[in-house]
Amino acid sequence: MASLLQPDLVASHASITAYEPGRIDISGTPFLSSVIVSPGAGAEAWHVQTFEDLRAEDLSALRRFRPELVLLGTGRRHHMLSARLAAGLCSLGPQAEPPVGVESMDTAAACRTFNLLASEGRRVVAALIVQPPTSSPKP
Repeated sequence: MASLLQPDLVASHASITAYEPGRIDISGTPFLSSVIVSPGAGAEAWHVQTFEDLRAEDLSALRRFRPELVLLGTGRRHHMLSARLAAGLCSLGPQAEPPVGVESMDTAAACRTFNLLASEGRRVVAALIVQPPTSSPKP
């Protein structure tokens, strides 16, 4: 069952309107695979499909959105982000851009947190790993 989210955002900003395993709706548009969302830039597909696929370059590439904070949705389960992976954001950028904060959490929590921070006008980007739903065992 989908978790409907009711963001209090300006209509012109992207918001996460629903989440369920295997699907995220951003401003009413369904995404069935991993996605990057920013309040001002909207949403775009992201090639990272599992936490194990994630590289430091994938995170440092998010600097182009000029966020103050990146939320990493790690899939169904929370995975801790290693210092090596976070280094591309948490240190000075190539043109001496300031460090960017990064928080990892399961994707459902990242969806809720994104809407909250975006509604406060924060410069936040969510990089969300969307995994297919697990199949339920048959009785």
